[in-house]
Amino acid sequence: MQSNIYGNTPPMLGAKNLTKTDEYDTDVLVYGVPWEGACTWGDYTGCELGPKQIRLSSARYSTYLPELNHINVEDHLSLGDVGDVSVIPHDVPGTMDRIEAFAENLWRSGKFLVGLGGDHGITYPVVKALTNTGKKVGIIHLDSHYDNMPHYEGDRFARSTPFMRLYETDGVRNESLIHAGIKGPRNKPETGAYAQEAGAVTLSINDIKGAHDLKAYANEIYDMAAQEVDVVYLTICSDVLDFAFNPGGPVDGNGLTSHELVTMIYEFGKRGLCGMDFVEVYPQQDANQNSAHFVSTAVLYVLAGHVHGGHA
Repeated sequence: MQSNIYGNTPPMLGAKNLTKTDEYDTDVLVYGVPWEGACTWGDYTGCELGPKQIRLSSARYSTYLPELNHINVEDHLSLGDVGDVSVIPHDVPGTMDRIEAFAENLWRSGKFLVGLGGDHGITYPVVKALTNTGKKVGIIHLDSHYDNMPHYEGDRFARSTPFMRLYETDGVRNESLIHAGIKGPRNKPETGAYAQEAGAVTLSINDIKGAHDLKAYANEIYDMAAQEVDVVYLTICSDVLDFAFNPGGPVDGNGLTSHELVTMIYEFGKRGLCGMDFVEVYPQQDANQNSAHFVSTAVLYVLAGHVHGGHA
């Protein structure tokens, strides 16, 4: 029986427990960032519990996807779970430094990284850590919102700010930063302008829904993200999904279906990603933990694409 990584919490999807070693001898490294910053929206709080609940929910699943040519991911990729970043709840800048150092150590292993959030603020230090290794990075950002405000009441690392910080990061090619799935009145007028000024690409929910061939369009998105960079990173906010498919996330309608999301990320995986994160899962909002359960499927679709694209 696989030992738990802490308490009653098993490694993600039956992964090898790597919490007591620095020998990262698996193809995929899963890690958690149990972090929620100082700003919360209304009653939506508790996403620091995401990594724990996602792992607990994953215990129900194998790594077999019959709908994708009967692939069993663990036949092709070994999975390891390195545990969680040790965050400091009262110290936002200090936590960002800890996330960056933790992620940089993992990136230097050369393995495929899967990050479990946490709020979306974690994506900045994770990608910053990747640029520290000398890589030029393109980003596919699936979300309802730009998350590119300069600050939130003075906090430069709030969940609404990571992409402004990434616009400012030398190792990120802004023209290869693709905000995809953007929609709804929880965006502010200035956020679209910030993206345009930075040179980032905006693809709205109507662009995705209006695509005649979603698989082909996903490949077009990847092509944009891969232009003039070394690697492409995928970050998924739960609320790119319609709230009907995301009861444990913010209430955003007019979003992707779960099928549309996994169709797209499988194509991204086939083309080649260096890693991914899935953020903004709120277990306290979700009586049946549907959103936490879905993360296992999303991760497996990316990894299946990774295998089928010949990257494993």
